[in-house]
Amino acid sequence: MTYVRQIVKNGLDIAAAEFLELASEQRLEILSRLYDQNLKVSTVAKEIEATVPEVFRNFERLVKAGLISKESDGRYSVSTAGRLMYNQISLVKFLSDNKKYLKTHMFSDVPDKFLQRIGALGEGQHLKGVVKVLEKWKEIYNNAESYIYNVLFEVPYTADFIEPIIKKVGQGIKLRSVFSDSAIVPSDRKQIFEKHGFKKLIEDGKVERRMKENIKTIVILNEKEACVMFPTSDGSPDVSEGFYSKDTKFHEWCLDYFTHCLNTAGPFREKIFEDK
Repeated sequence: MTYVRQIVKNGLDIAAAEFLELASEQRLEILSRLYDQNLKVSTVAKEIEATVPEVFRNFERLVKAGLISKESDGRYSVSTAGRLMYNQISLVKFLSDNKKYLKTHMFSDVPDKFLQRIGALGEGQHLKGVVKVLEKWKEIYNNAESYIYNVLFEVPYTADFIEPIIKKVGQGIKLRSVFSDSAIVPSDRKQIFEKHGFKKLIEDGKVERRMKENIKTIVILNEKEACVMFPTSDGSPDVSEGFYSKDTKFHEWCLDYFTHCLNTAGPFREKIFEDK
């Protein structure tokens, strides 16, 4: 075995040992209880309806692993390492809860720094079916009070999508969108724009649009709720399934992803759509 491979193996052995300490529902429960407040063994045992000796043994394992520590008043607190390990549980939970979805979908255009935080989407409601997805999409538009941000591949230009946007922008709500340069648009897009007054909003600078190459992941959000849709396994954008939530971490992930797309996008090129 080469020196480099030996280092990798040693690293994997260490990681396996660390995860072994979390391979217990009760130890995970202990970390969860201690995450926000310091508690005594007896208090945790009562809360999770377990015996004190049993809970104490798991406390001792977590102390030995460096994930929690005992304070001078007899209570226990989560260590920095414990907090970091516990925060990875959301990733495992997301993967476990969505195994079926992940068999048919991929994160092909999502940078690694966002994949490392994918557990933030764990509290999201899984939406299945085009109708359910589009209904949530419209709700996000209708509920907006401060802004509407989009990362889009397919652009819905029907009246029930366009009219709420025009109304919101007229009320001073910020609309910012990043479009794929290969976005699907209706043949009568120009007429729809003019009919509903959207063209004038663009001309007046009340709508910000940018363009990015080959967008696959779709994100729609306002200031308090968000929806994200990942592409299918063959790399095709998919609006028939997605995840929606008002959860703070979920929203933060979507907002950060939108900001990333906005910052890496180029100017909007109207000519591309006109030629379609």
